[in-house]
This record gives sequence, structure tokens and C-alpha cells, in this order.
Amino acid sequence: METILVISITALFAIFVTKIFLQARIRPKKSKEKILPPSPGFSLPVVGHLHLLRPPLLHRTLRSISAAVGPVFSLRLGSRLTVVVSSAAAAEECFLNAENDVVLANRPRFVLGKYLAYDYPAMVTAPYGDHWRNLRRVCAGEILSANRLNGSMEIRQDEVKRLLRELYGLPGQRQAKVELRPLLMGLTLNVITRMVAGKRYYGEEDAGDVQKAAEFRELVGEAYEFAGATNPADFLPALRWFDYQSLVRRSKRVGERMDMFLQGLLDEHIAKRGTLEEFKDTMIAHLLDLRDKDPQYYTDITIKGLILMMLTGGTDSSALTVEWAMCNLLNHPNVFEAIKGKIDSYTRSGRLIKESDLSDMNYLNNVVLETLRLYPPAPLLVPHFSSDDCAVGGYEIPRGTMVLVNAWAVHRDSCVGDDPESFRPERFEGKEARDCKMMPFGLGRRACPGSVLANRVVGLVLGAMVQCFEWESCCGVPVDMTEGKGLTMPKADPLVVTCRPRDMARELLNVE
Repeated sequence: METILVISITALFAIFVTKIFLQARIRPKKSKEKILPPSPGFSLPVVGHLHLLRPPLLHRTLRSISAAVGPVFSLRLGSRLTVVVSSAAAAEECFLNAENDVVLANRPRFVLGKYLAYDYPAMVTAPYGDHWRNLRRVCAGEILSANRLNGSMEIRQDEVKRLLRELYGLPGQRQAKVELRPLLMGLTLNVITRMVAGKRYYGEEDAGDVQKAAEFRELVGEAYEFAGATNPADFLPALRWFDYQSLVRRSKRVGERMDMFLQGLLDEHIAKRGTLEEFKDTMIAHLLDLRDKDPQYYTDITIKGLILMMLTGGTDSSALTVEWAMCNLLNHPNVFEAIKGKIDSYTRSGRLIKESDLSDMNYLNNVVLETLRLYPPAPLLVPHFSSDDCAVGGYEIPRGTMVLVNAWAVHRDSCVGDDPESFRPERFEGKEARDCKMMPFGLGRRACPGSVLANRVVGLVLGAMVQCFEWESCCGVPVDMTEGKGLTMPKADPLVVTCRPRDMARELLNVE
């Protein structure tokens, strides 16, 4: 018995000494432990910080947390570690640092992306690698190259003229009341569909296309709704046994309907290829030409994924940017009059503003930039995902972390210049967007490839509307600038205005 007791005491003493020794060996390494960005308090079991994310204005909530915690902070959103970046310096460290840009070039996988983006091979959701680089090359060098955009310039000019003529012909045209958003959405939708498929899907459709056009507009709206929805199962894997709010079932249905629509466009082009003039220079026709050279790569899914990116990425955001710009102009009549005077001076020969004029219209471009600064089309940029460990702002970001960039907060940081909350287009005078820490379309290799097209569309539409009409807010009060919920931050209440044709409008639009 005594022997057993001595052995036990000796063993316990050996374990105690060994533990002390190991702790002494391990303690110096604590300085090398990963230093994560700080987190706000009140992290709950299982859900973490999910309770802090109050919809609908998530970008404002995250900015408030940043003000209390710091420009780089972390959140535990269920099972996902998330790092939020809210300063220009940290964002540039993420995406203008070559090493970090590669590490953060992936996208997190969400349940809904599986059904709306062909199980992730579409360009926005594709993981970083050879496939994504190929898609990016096709977009930047082929579909959205300067030559391609110049070739489709007449499409955009024609759609803008159609919109202006519609406004001119409104009942009570001398002082017509109009809600702009549906008209702007129709214009941008037609611009993209004519570039992609050679067809219009809003307005004066042929009788046989009316039902298809209505279905397409409904599909685009639902796609935006699901893209902006949050599925708790993305953060709490245990909930994948349940279909919260039927999001999976509904997204499957929308995905299937969208696929049928896109496949119909593709089949129509294949059947009528080379026989109809309007189909000869479309995006689909060009992709089919690429398929002839590499049929194994340019499958139906690859082509439909690129079409889907154009249709969903190029409509809603541009229309809302024009709406926000008009709100800003109505609330700042001095800026409105300055733009009008500069456009009139530049086009004094009595012609409508053209897309090719935009490069010489610095003040108009500054108004667009200032609108994008205050109301970026994606206030929280498309999420990134770390494929390896990296460091930002002196903190370590572990592999497998979701990274959110609050572009809305970055644009309103004091480092961008004086009075960052105010609408002041002159802040861009003699400067590039990068000089003012602008990132409305993202930064780095996964920045939006459609930014040039978006700026052309917004500048042309806004300039033409100012040139042809006098605009006033309803009731003679300032426009309410409250933001609404949605992926692209729409205005809470759509802009309703009165418009009156200027004396020169009849001649500019060639109307009787």
C-alpha cells in the first residue's frame, strides 16, 4: 500500500513538474499567437455577433461598430469568422498589396449562390484560379473592351433618346409628375439586353414577346431579392436541416426559371445565327464565336454564367445611381444650374449630348463620382474569402475568414477630404477617383469589370435628362435621402418629380 502511495505521489509530482516545464517552454511563444482584430462585446453562444447585425441598413450598423472598436474589427457570425474593413488604408492594404490581393481573391460560398450562379462557376462567385482568370480575360478583353463598348454606343444613345421622348410625351407635358425609377430601370435593362441578346425587354415589345419580357423583368427582380437575402444556414450549419423562409426552395425555382430563359436566348441565337442583323454583333454571338475555337471550355453553363453576370450586374445599380444623382441635383440647385450651363455651352450647335462627349465634361463626371462616393451601388462590396493567413492593419486574418469592405463608410471617412458627408462635386476637380480613396466598384483583381460601362450609361442618361428638361421635387421641399434596404442600396422612397421640357427639347429630340 505504501509502495503504491509513493508511486502515485511521485507520478503526480512528475506530471506537475512536466506541466510547469512545458508551460515555461510554451510561454515565450505566446507573442507569436495570432492577434485577431478586436471584436465588440456581447458575443452570444452559438450565434456569436449575429444579433448585432440589424437590417436593413447593415452598412450603417457596421460603421457604428467601427467607430467604437476600430477601422478593422472581427465578428463571429455563427460558425464564420468575419473581418470588417472600414478605412481606406486597410482596404488598400487588402487589395493593392499584391500578396494580400491574391490571398483575398476568393469568394465565400453561400447556399443561394449554388442555385442562382450555376453551382459557383459564374464569374462573381467563381473561386480564384485558372477558370476565373479566363472569365476575367474574356470580360475585360473581349466583351467589355473599349472597342466593344464603342461598337455598342449607338444602342445606348438610342435607348436614352427613347426615354427622353417618353418623358416629353407624358400627359400634361408642360408640368408632368413622374416616378423615375421604373423608367430608369427599363432603360438600363434594355441597354444590357440589346448588348447581350439584340432584343428589348421593356417598353414597346412585340406582341409575342410581351409575356416573355414581363417574365424576364420579374426574374431579374427576384434575383436581386435573393442576392440580398440572408440565409441563417450560411452561418449556422445546423440550420441546413431546415429551409428558413423557404429560401432554398424559392431560389431553386428562380434559378431554374432563369436558366430556362437564358437557355432560350442561347438556343435562339444558335438557330438564327448569321441570319438576322441584330444578332450578329451581340455578346452571345461573340461568345458563340469563342465556342467555335474552344468548344470544351465555352459550354452552355459558362456562356449562361457570363450572360447572367451582365444582366444582374448592369441594370439595377446604374438605374439607382442616376436616381441618387437626380436627388442630389434637386437638393443642390446651384450644382444643377452649373451642369446645365456647361452642357449647353459644350453642345451649343443644338445637338443632344453624346457618350463621346463625356470625356470632356469634367464637371458632369465629378457629379457622378460624388454620387458614387456618397451612395455606392454596393455599400458593402461583394464579400471576399481568405485562402491563406494574411495580415491587415497590424492584425492577422486566418485562412477561411470572410472579409467585408464597408465602401460606404470608407467613402465617408474624413481622410477623403473636407466635409465628407456633404455633396461637393468640386472635391474631384483635378483629381482622379483613386486620389479620393474611391472604391464604388471594388479594388484589386476582383474589382467589377463593368465599371467603365456603368459610368458611360450613368453620365449619358444624367446629362441628357438635365439638357432636355427642367426638374423640380414634388411639393417644393428637399428630397428625402433616406436609404432603403437592398443589395444595391435603393432610395427608401422612389423619387417622384415634376419635369417640364426645355424650349430646345423639341429640336433636340426631333419630335413633332
